[in-house]
Amino acid sequence: VQLVESGGGLVQSGGSLRLSCVVFGASLDLYTIGWFRQAPGKEREFVAAISASGGSTYYLDSVKGRFTISRDNAKNTVYLQMNSLKPEDTAVYYCAAGVRLERIKYIRNVLYWGQGTQVTVSS
Repeated sequence: VQLVESGGGLVQSGGSLRLSCVVFGASLDLYTIGWFRQAPGKEREFVAAISASGGSTYYLDSVKGRFTISRDNAKNTVYLQMNSLKPEDTAVYYCAAGVRLERIKYIRNVLYWGQGTQVTVSS
């Protein structure tokens, strides 16, 4: 199973970006998908997740109301729409696949990782 992220870039504070994660080698509807991020010198942290059916989502408190996770199982793709971006959102963003929505926020429960995409928010 391979996860490939895209959509990162440089944006000004208050701007928006949409990240995409395409899953290869498996049907997307088998997995809960999460997004994590890692800023320089910091540990990787959970950002958002969506259940296999798409019916449930879960967010880091600091991104609630600004970020939206969604999925299109027909396209084997998960999206992370990021609005009202702040400089503290700057990080490498990683897509991750797991089994249970309530568990994927813990790194040890991630089955597969993408390679990451850089998001930089300037002030």
